[in-house]
Amino acid sequence: MAVPDIGQEGADAFGGDFGAVFEAIRADAQNAAYTERGIDPLYSASAEARVVVIGQAPGRIAQDSGVPWNDKSGDRLRSWLGVDRETFYDARKVAIVPMDFYFPGSGKSGDLPPRRGFAQKWHPVLLGMMPHVRLTVLVGSYAVHRYLGLKGSVALTDVVRGWRSFGPAYFPLVHPSPRNRIWMRKNPWFEAEVVPELQAAVRSALEG
Repeated sequence: MAVPDIGQEGADAFGGDFGAVFEAIRADAQNAAYTERGIDPLYSASAEARVVVIGQAPGRIAQDSGVPWNDKSGDRLRSWLGVDRETFYDARKVAIVPMDFYFPGSGKSGDLPPRRGFAQKWHPVLLGMMPHVRLTVLVGSYAVHRYLGLKGSVALTDVVRGWRSFGPAYFPLVHPSPRNRIWMRKNPWFEAEVVPELQAAVRSALEG
């Protein structure tokens, strides 16, 4: 099925059927190499979701386990959000829609970036089917720059420090990877000032 590039029209093409979207993603020629190996797209979404988490792409551990954010990065992210695993993995509350739904492979300095064009094609469809979302948490540079319309030259640290400029709809974050421990030590204001505000925003979105 052809997928329009714009949100609500893309969602309407599937009649609000999340299962049909899942099958269309599996059948997409762009994902054929994964589907042929029995690897399904890894994301979580429902019409009832109030919070959307948009990260980079599943890591190898997540893809192998079939559970997104199923690693130390996920543990830290849930701590920042102030939610437990039950809440985080309840699609009626939190949707998990990364920039790519498949592990893109490993590079010299970590995982490869999400594939070009993937989010542009499938995000509008899924987001158009989630009318109750009140907060979108953008995790890492790829999601932040894409959704906030920023040039790649804009430093992620500056964006996160200025998070108030993008609310209440968006909340930009650095990636919670253990690789960012040095960044955490250099920027103590993040956990002292930003994380409490993030947790308050998540609570408000889930309870409101």
